[in-house]
Amino acid sequence: MGEALLSGLQSAGWAELAVVEPVAARREELAGRFPDVDVRSEAAGGRGTVLAVKPQDIEGACRAVAATGPVRVLSIAAGVRLARLEPAVGDGVPVVRAMPNTPALVGAGAAAIAAGAAAGEDDLAWAEGILGSVGSVVRVPEELLDAVTGLSGSGPAYVFLVAEALIEGGVAAGLPRGIAGSLTVDTLLGAARLLAESEDGPEQLRANVTSPGGTTERGVAVLEEAEVRAAIIEAVQAATRRSRELGA
Repeated sequence: MGEALLSGLQSAGWAELAVVEPVAARREELAGRFPDVDVRSEAAGGRGTVLAVKPQDIEGACRAVAATGPVRVLSIAAGVRLARLEPAVGDGVPVVRAMPNTPALVGAGAAAIAAGAAAGEDDLAWAEGILGSVGSVVRVPEELLDAVTGLSGSGPAYVFLVAEALIEGGVAAGLPRGIAGSLTVDTLLGAARLLAESEDGPEQLRANVTSPGGTTERGVAVLEEAEVRAAIIEAVQAATRRSRELGA
């Protein structure tokens, strides 16, 4: 995710970027991939710091950042709450916590940000500028970030599961796997674009394609009988509960 942000920032014209990577092999890889970026082994001062580390590495990263006298911090460390981040980076340092998702890798991410106690409008705008380079950004209070995790953070996996099922369904109906895969991807892309660009909501769009007595009506009836809708709702709730557990 950190590499996706770096690529997005470069594409958006951000300059004077630096990356701290303690692992030598990874450092060399990043330096080769981003020759215009200062890739270093130790943290130094800057106008803002992004913590793009795994939760188990957050303490060491925060200590390294705190030693540089940070101006502001954006954390995308999953499940690490502001109450843990703020004292670790230093009292009074503005901290913004974010929950991005993996479509950021292709510039189509959906992220939510929450402000820490010392974070003001400028700090939120700075965080939005970073995450906005790889997708869309919304602001929420921190207590809603677990729900964001359950919906958009984990959501791509739900869509990929649907894609797997559509492909298998196409194959079972007689299509070659390659054609079933291509049709599935284009169907999901087209449906998402239609949902994004249409004035109608998902309920109306579904009704528009579900003609009485037609093929879609028969297929949707099977999904409703299998309680697919309820299963997806429960998946979001279960992922939200797990996010709360991990944060605690």
